[in-house]
Amino acid sequence: MSADEKTDEEPDQHTMTLTEHLGELRVRIIRSALAVAIAMVLVVAFYDPILEFLKEPYVDLCNSKPPDFCDPELNSFTPTEGLATRLRVGMYGGIIIALPVLLWQIWRFIVPALNRKEKKYAIPFVTSSIVLFALGGTLAYLSVDRALDFLISWAGEDVNQIFSVSSYIRLVGLMVFAFGVGFLLPVLLVFLQLAGVITPRQLLRSWRYAIIGIFVLAAVITPSGDPITLMLLGVPMIVLYFFAILVGWLIVRRRPADT
Repeated sequence: MSADEKTDEEPDQHTMTLTEHLGELRVRIIRSALAVAIAMVLVVAFYDPILEFLKEPYVDLCNSKPPDFCDPELNSFTPTEGLATRLRVGMYGGIIIALPVLLWQIWRFIVPALNRKEKKYAIPFVTSSIVLFALGGTLAYLSVDRALDFLISWAGEDVNQIFSVSSYIRLVGLMVFAFGVGFLLPVLLVFLQLAGVITPRQLLRSWRYAIIGIFVLAAVITPSGDPITLMLLGVPMIVLYFFAILVGWLIVRRRPADT
């Protein structure tokens, strides 16, 4: 093994003290908070068109059903509900827009524990996380009407469906985050394989337990709790689980040739 190859495989020689780790963590948190705050201001500034966009699945559902199925207008029942909803939309949107910065700060915090060759995965890590979260959030948005259709149909014929704007935004926001976080499963699994915590063979052998665990996790994090949304989240997560095994195997299999 050459000196350059050995250097690539070894972590950086500088070992940070506990105080340095805490200082580094504080810097990363401050930068992340500033990014979220700036993005939140931008989202609040465009609150009205964003709210109209978020309402579309519910409005389309009500328009496609009989008039007594649901009321397409969202309501505010307290004087402070409008402000609280505006801030909630800003917070949700701010986190989503600032996601690239958040992921980059997380990666920069864990980088000292990786060797130089593993640090080269920074851009793929951040890019794949953003893409997967966006795919999960998009799927959640497209499935809002199906989830609401199921939930409203179980409320009973004599129950008037009049929703508050805050409860609706909370449901949509939690669904987007649940699907987005669920779709980050392969990133976590690839990172664990990269760090040597688990191997692709171990993941493949545990596929039965993984499928059960994925559906349990999907049931826990799905805010609507309906079986349609559960399947829409659980099935893609299973596919991504096996995809993560493939990616991990492609990465790990090259290690023996470098040593």
